[in-house]
Amino acid sequence: MVLLAAAGCAGGKKEPETLTVFAAASLTESFGTLGKEFEKSHPGVTVKFNFGGSSTLAQQIVQGAPADVFAAASPATMKQSGAPSPRIFARNRLEIAVPKGNPAHVAALKDLANPAIKVALCAEQVPCGAAAVKALAAGGVTVKPVTQEQDVKAALAKVRLGEVDAALVYRTDVKAAVGAVEGIEFPEADKAINDYPIATVPKTAHLVLTREFIDLVLSDQGRRVLADAGFTPV
Repeated sequence: MVLLAAAGCAGGKKEPETLTVFAAASLTESFGTLGKEFEKSHPGVTVKFNFGGSSTLAQQIVQGAPADVFAAASPATMKQSGAPSPRIFARNRLEIAVPKGNPAHVAALKDLANPAIKVALCAEQVPCGAAAVKALAAGGVTVKPVTQEQDVKAALAKVRLGEVDAALVYRTDVKAAVGAVEGIEFPEADKAINDYPIATVPKTAHLVLTREFIDLVLSDQGRRVLADAGFTPV
């Protein structure tokens, strides 16, 4: 009888699970917070994140990388992943990030056309790079960047390290830098707002957990976390 009772207890113990979330680099801080909240409400579950450029993440998913949830920085990159029925959960806009003190005296988007000003952009296939192309076109501004990075955090790092005078990044990334850089708003950013979709990755082995994580992102709690990070929740 003792053995049977012990076996019954063992059978009722929930096995540890890992939920793997692929997310745009600009979601690092907000999703990190939501991941901790999810783990608190789901004992035994670990949320594992893979942050990076959305286009790179989409390609990894297509190639079979193990993922349960994909949150992209644009509908176009979500479509590339093949994930069905995505839902828009937030919007983001660009700012000009400059080093503290703004040594190059950048004041507007047109200033980035000055060849004396070293500019970092995201690569065009990355959502922040595609948004930069739209914003620059809206302002009739031509920029020759000294570097094109594969995600927005890498572009921002160039500013933080003083390797460039300015970069076009998301306002959420400027806010997350907590004073290490300065952000300059510009009206042309209105023409390049990015929608952020989230979806279940096909063939996930954790369908229930995936749906619950997406529900958290879309919940009032999720909206508050995203708003605190500088996103415009949808």
